[in-house]
Amino acid sequence: MRRMTLALVAALTVGMMTTTVRAQRDDSAAEKLGFKLGIQCWTYRALTTFETMERCQKFGIKYLEMFPGQKMKPGAETKIGPGMSDAEISELLAKANACGIIIGSFGVSGIPMDEAGMKKHFKWAQKVGLKVLVTEVTPTPELDKMSQETGIKIALHNHPQSWPADKVLEACKGLSKNCGSCSDTGHWLRAGKNPIENFKLLEGRVIECHFKDLDEKKSDVVFGTGIANVKGMMEELKRQGFHGFMNMEYEHGDLAHLDETMPKCVTAFDKIAAEVAKE
Repeated sequence: MRRMTLALVAALTVGMMTTTVRAQRDDSAAEKLGFKLGIQCWTYRALTTFETMERCQKFGIKYLEMFPGQKMKPGAETKIGPGMSDAEISELLAKANACGIIIGSFGVSGIPMDEAGMKKHFKWAQKVGLKVLVTEVTPTPELDKMSQETGIKIALHNHPQSWPADKVLEACKGLSKNCGSCSDTGHWLRAGKNPIENFKLLEGRVIECHFKDLDEKKSDVVFGTGIANVKGMMEELKRQGFHGFMNMEYEHGDLAHLDETMPKCVTAFDKIAAEVAKE
C-alpha cells in the first residue's frame, strides 16, 4: 500500500510539473477586430503537434494550423493528415481541448481532385473541425461545391513563385466566396510584392493569412520591427472587414530562438491590434 501511495504521489507530482500554464494575454482588441492569431505548426516542425499545442497554451495562442506529415505526439509514429484513424483524431482533439486550442486550418496540402479522394479529405477535415483547407491546387466548381456543402473554405497559398494575387482572382472567378487566398505576407515580400497592395487587390477573397514581418534580409522578425508595415496591413484588413485566422509562421530559427521570439510576436500583435481598433 505504501508503495502504491508513493507511486501515486510521484505521478501527481510529475503531472503538476508538466502542466502548462497559459500566458496572461489581452487579445480583446484583436478578437473584436476578428483577427484570430494562431501559429502554423511548420514553425515548430522539429517538434510534434502536441508539443506545439503546449507552446501555444504557454504563449496564450488560441488557434492552430496543422501541416501534413508532422508527428502527432512524442514516441508515436502517427502523422497528421487524412490517414488518421478515428481513435487518433479523438486523441488529437482531446489534447487540443486540454490546451485550450482551436484547430482552425490545415495545409499547405494537396486536395485530391477525384470525387472519392475529395470526399475522404473533406470528411477527415470535418471530423477534426477544420474551417479552412490551405492548398495550392487549382480550384474547380466541384471543389467549390464540396466547400459549400461542408462549410470548409479553400485558401490558395502563395509561395514566392506560386499563386500571386492576380492568379488567385483569376482562378476564383465564378466561384463562391468560400474560395480565396491564404495570404502569406512573408512570401509576398520575398517575391518583391507589397503586402498592403496585394490585400487591396484581393479584397473579398482573403480567407486567412500566414502573417509575417521580415527584415531586409527577408528573415522572419517580431511584428513591427521589419519592413512589412504590420500596422498598415492590419488597417487594410480592418477596412475590408476581414475576420479570420492570422497564423504566425517562422521559416528559420532553432527552438531556443523560437521560444524566445514567439511570445514577443504575440505581445506585439496585440499591441498593434489595440492601436488599430481605436482608429
